[in-house]
Amino acid sequence: MKPTKTQKEWQALETSMEDEFSEYWGGDWGCDSEVGTLRAVLLRRPGKEIENVRDPREYRWLDIMDVRKAREQHDSLVELYRAHGVKVHYVEKMREDRANALFMRDSVLMTPQGAIIGRQAMTCRRGEERYAAEALALLGVPIIRTVSGQGIFETACCLWVDAGTVIIGTGNRANKDGAQQIEGILRSIGVEHFLHLQIPYGYAHIDSIISFVTEKIAVIDPMRLPWDVWTSLKKRGFQILEAPSPEETQDLALNFVALKPGSIVMASGFPATKNFLEDHGIQVSEIDISELRKGWGSLHCMTAILKRDPIGRID
Repeated sequence: MKPTKTQKEWQALETSMEDEFSEYWGGDWGCDSEVGTLRAVLLRRPGKEIENVRDPREYRWLDIMDVRKAREQHDSLVELYRAHGVKVHYVEKMREDRANALFMRDSVLMTPQGAIIGRQAMTCRRGEERYAAEALALLGVPIIRTVSGQGIFETACCLWVDAGTVIIGTGNRANKDGAQQIEGILRSIGVEHFLHLQIPYGYAHIDSIISFVTEKIAVIDPMRLPWDVWTSLKKRGFQILEAPSPEETQDLALNFVALKPGSIVMASGFPATKNFLEDHGIQVSEIDISELRKGWGSLHCMTAILKRDPIGRID
């Protein structure tokens, strides 16, 4: 018996989330790498929350920020992104006791199918995730997973290698339960390979241990990248650059953002690292975020990616 027109209308759609972003979700979202051309980001301009800091140690800061300078530097970052054609979206609301909320990459991990919301580890940060989720919902970005239960996972503990491979870190800011939740949802959307990285004591995330500058070039802190991860990347044909010592360990020198393959923006103040990258053919834009770095974070920490051009699976 042939299905009638009415029966056909009731049949389930078989399109993917990626195919439906424009029609049902109000935009063009998705990310499967750390280096595809950057198209859209989610930021938190420092608000009332940074005015309330009295003891920087309560927030794991290095020092109290000058509020005016911090906002000016953040605005300069926005101008730089826009000058490179990047759409900038903001998290408009935030608790006034969450001074680290400007580090949005710790709450949001973008995938080709939508966003994953992490779960912060520290008392002074937990709850930031709610406002990140609210901003994503208002934009129409689908949220495909929120870390829950006993899971802890700050999403800067996960980096894309390519569409089929990610690095997942575990440590003080990402426990086994949280990592398993992240791995489970990524497997469901087609990620096949997981490189597990044990984060050293004293390090929060993995985006200062390894950073990617092209589809096949990674820059590492050679003292902290595990041998297994190094070997896995080499087998995949990566050129691995060892950042100059001791600069790579100072104030997050490797915590930069790729604007497109072979072009990055990094914090100023690291001449050895800048020269090293340029000597290897990488185009480097510098920006002064010295005031913002008092929060013990840098550009990659501040930038939640909403859209990069896809690079797919790299053989």
